[in-house]
Amino acid sequence: MATSVTETERKYEAPSDASLPDLTEITGVATGPEEFDLEATYFDTDDYRLARAGVTLRRRVGGDDEGWHLKLPAGEDSRQELRVPLGRAVKKPPKDLSSLVRAHTRGGDLSPVAEIRTNRRRWQLTNGKGDMLAEVVDDVVTAQTMGSSTKTTSWREIEVELGENGDRALLDTVERHLGDAGIVPSSSKSKLSQVIGVKRDSGPTLGKKPTAGDVVLAYLYEQRAALQNQDPRVRRDEDDAVHQMRVATRRMRSALQAFGKIVDREQTRALTDELKWLASVLGSSRDLEVLRMRFEEGLHALPSELVLGDVAARLTRHFAPLEAKAHKDSVAALNSGRYFTLLNTIDTLLTTPPLTSSASGKAKDVLPRLVEKARHRLDVRVEEALATSDSDEPLHEARKAAKRLRYSAEVAEPALGKHAKALRKRAKDVQTLLGDHQDSVVARPVLLELGRGDENGFTFGLLYGKEVELAHKTEAALPALWHKLSKEHL
Repeated sequence: MATSVTETERKYEAPSDASLPDLTEITGVATGPEEFDLEATYFDTDDYRLARAGVTLRRRVGGDDEGWHLKLPAGEDSRQELRVPLGRAVKKPPKDLSSLVRAHTRGGDLSPVAEIRTNRRRWQLTNGKGDMLAEVVDDVVTAQTMGSSTKTTSWREIEVELGENGDRALLDTVERHLGDAGIVPSSSKSKLSQVIGVKRDSGPTLGKKPTAGDVVLAYLYEQRAALQNQDPRVRRDEDDAVHQMRVATRRMRSALQAFGKIVDREQTRALTDELKWLASVLGSSRDLEVLRMRFEEGLHALPSELVLGDVAARLTRHFAPLEAKAHKDSVAALNSGRYFTLLNTIDTLLTTPPLTSSASGKAKDVLPRLVEKARHRLDVRVEEALATSDSDEPLHEARKAAKRLRYSAEVAEPALGKHAKALRKRAKDVQTLLGDHQDSVVARPVLLELGRGDENGFTFGLLYGKEVELAHKTEAALPALWHKLSKEHL
């Protein structure tokens, strides 16, 4: 199994004759330099899909962390690094890592694309207590591309990586000292991108007066990145990964539906159907997780004298096999040709988007009426729910409408500013309230099943009663939240 660490670092370009500043002035103590010789072979597809996604996969020899390394985006200046020992494999990456990049390779082969040799000098910055705050390394790099044609290049770069006890303010401080020495931030985020000349695909940048099409496409780019970034986390069964991937899927689907007059709805209808399929597959795992956590929290809140029998063990026996199967089913879906076709369709959409004539209009003129259409949809659903007392389904439909309004306002927020932000927050409040109600609706029959004919039936009955009480409270709170939302205008 791969081990995981999160690294936060910045890279800098250094002229060959530039001298590092006195590092002891930064934290008080700088030990080093230690010197290493490192050799790394980088793997990617022929068209550099990993590099374009900000992902690197390498086999490195030398140093105190030699082995196979997979680096995945993890926010500004940070990446999650997964490590597997070297082993005997040389020509192909281990499956523990190659399986985690299938959202990019989609069945394509991984092969060596570059070899990089580095002579490294390393300093460790510590405080007076000996706590490691950061590492500063001075690398002299020689790199060669691989494949049908090759080229060799060399350069010098400086890397600053936070230690366990460092913070981003320290990165800024080190950067100022380096700048005074003529060492400036690098235009390349990795050694590989510098040698192959491929940068990470960051999507479109919105100008001061974006078109409606610009805004919607920028949002779709963000959701594709989120979906792909969560894919390996889902495969590894990491905390909250299924939820985040499902949310990205739903956001993209909602944007395509709400803004179908900008990105032609008829031409994306098949894609929205497939996004619904993916959300449904992921939903099985997520729904089980939500229920288990809900029951565990409810159990924890009960006085101990009202917990009769080993209720926690009963929950584990019930949910563990179901969650294991749901995870297995999710991974199977992520390995399927259907999923890869879905990802290819998203790529095609973003490369050659089916924009309508409305897409060229100014965002501030076009987007408000489409967001207001989503608001009207919510108004209708809430009115229907408040007029119905014998069914939970209208409240469920109102929740879905609130979610669409929330995501529609979220799409428009970069162009419409604080008014869209306020509307998004109010829509989220309504969605959250009705989401609690829907979770209660789903929870009650499960509690009945768990408590029927069981020694823990009394406790499960109490939890059932609390779910009924919660549902009544959410229904009573809806009119006030809806009224607050009605006051927000674009």
